[in-house]
Amino acid sequence: MKLEVKKIKDTVTDALSAVEIMDRNQVPFQSLDKVNWEDSWPYRPQVEFRIAYTDNSLLLNYRVEEDSIRALAPCDNDKIWEDSCCECFIQSGNDDIYYNIECNCVGRMLMGSGVDRKERIRAGQDVLNTISRWSSLEMDPIEERVGKQQWQLSLVIPFSAFFRHNIKSMDEKIVKANFYKCGSKLPTPHYLSWNPVIWEKPDFHRPECFGELIFTI
Repeated sequence: MKLEVKKIKDTVTDALSAVEIMDRNQVPFQSLDKVNWEDSWPYRPQVEFRIAYTDNSLLLNYRVEEDSIRALAPCDNDKIWEDSCCECFIQSGNDDIYYNIECNCVGRMLMGSGVDRKERIRAGQDVLNTISRWSSLEMDPIEERVGKQQWQLSLVIPFSAFFRHNIKSMDEKIVKANFYKCGSKLPTPHYLSWNPVIWEKPDFHRPECFGELIFTI
């Protein structure tokens, strides 16, 4: 799959203002609905995402409706994927290194980098602190809430957060990426993707299954 990423001229100060600015600039949501392992994990929550960029940052906004939520990761770079979690995997440079940017429903984050799932290098807290986060659920841990839940998550990721590269601009770049929704410790575990993942078991670290992001100006 291919997706055009719109450039935003407005000044984005934080992750909450990013939502308002993307609304104003009519950045459309995309469905995140591929159930790749339906025999074992058939549950499909309603998930959408949208992405835009500025002169110095990526903007991400997720909207989710699911049957339960959980947010127990105690800190950044913990087991974020066990919670209600949205993820962006992206190759932002001109090599095979990709970043996994994982965020649970209350804004706890994990960010790693490498060419595959082995020996990944984690971002330090100094890098993670530069990423603005906003959740409609606020930022406190959530033990578990069962029943229909709706929430939004927004991130502003400065180019400097891609700590193994020196990115000055994304203008007219074409990069590989995929987007995911998961929650391995939820009552209904699930593993959704934007671009299909062709593999025998859940594994988001499949760069050969990434789609394309086309950054327009």
